Amino acid sequence: MSSARTRASEVEGAVDAELAERRARVAELDRQIVVTEDLAMLQEAGIYEFRHRLDDAVAYKARLEQLKDSYKSLQRNDEAVLAASGWTVNGSASEGKRMLRDYTKLMLRAYNAEADNCIRTMRPHRLTTSIDRLTKARDTIAKLGRTMQIRVSEPYHRARVEELELTADYLAQQEQEKERIRAERERQRDEDAARKEFEREKARLMKEQNHWKLVQEKWRAQGDEVKVAEAESKLDQLHSAIQGVESREANVRTGHVYVISNVGAFGEHMVKIGMTRRLDPHDRVRELGDASVPFKFDIHALVFSSDAVALENHLHRALADRRVNRVNLRREFFHATPAEVLDVLRRTDQGDNVLQFTELAEAEEWRASLTIAGHTAVPV
Repeated sequence: MSSARTRASEVEGAVDAELAERRARVAELDRQIVVTEDLAMLQEAGIYEFRHRLDDAVAYKARLEQLKDSYKSLQRNDEAVLAASGWTVNGSASEGKRMLRDYTKLMLRAYNAEADNCIRTMRPHRLTTSIDRLTKARDTIAKLGRTMQIRVSEPYHRARVEELELTADYLAQQEQEKERIRAERERQRDEDAARKEFEREKARLMKEQNHWKLVQEKWRAQGDEVKVAEAESKLDQLHSAIQGVESREANVRTGHVYVISNVGAFGEHMVKIGMTRRLDPHDRVRELGDASVPFKFDIHALVFSSDAVALENHLHRALADRRVNRVNLRREFFHATPAEVLDVLRRTDQGDNVLQFTELAEAEEWRASLTIAGHTAVPV
């Protein structure tokens, strides 16, 4: 009986030892796993932080070229991968040296393949994961080459990690510059459209002005002083209107700040706050509701200001904690209601300049679409 218990105890001990060994192996494998799912990395990324803050994409490109020259120099000088010396093969030191050289080249090729793949597939949000992958590749090479003490040198690894950082910075900088150019082009299109409107409006007013001058001369020739005075009043109005258009044209900060929503596209309690120099701000709002969104925008508020740029910036700052996109600040959407924006406006000196205000979104196309689909629109 005692012998049976002893054997059972030995078997149990062997099972426990094997289980502990397997758990250790699983833990080791877990340490070697690199998370590569884009969704997980994007959720953890947050706002991208530049590792090397340079002026523009060109500067990053130049720095990358310098860095590549530096680590290629380490390769040429056999300082990229280190190994033990004094190995012999069949008693031959030269054969041992050749074998060591071949193994180090093989290990370096494997390491560079991983580094190049990380560079090729780099996205800014993947930087941390890419560095983790490259570091694990270095550690694996050191583990496999332990017998001959083959390992990637620290200066070479640091250079290639810096290359990953600079590449991520370069891509992020490129994206920022593209967004800046896109916003500038959009602003320029609005400016060009406004300038053409100013020119057309001035031409129309001047044509009408010339007409009334001719009419005034005709009535003066007929001795009708009442109608001459009427024409003079009309000419004064036209002169003031022309001056107003010229003033708008000269002052690039004058314009309308608009508060709009698109319930069908973006849901309730979300507004876009922007500005335009157009004579008729409705034209700009109609352009925003083009084919890129399923429904047109509804206007909740229009504010005319001699410094619409400053007013727009003030509203953006006041609602900064409500921003939808907190990475790209050129996206002017906010989690707010029109009434909340109006409350901010009333606390400025522009509160009396609100030309129109509507709290409820008409959302005519969206509501009609719901009706056609057999649903009942919920009032907002």
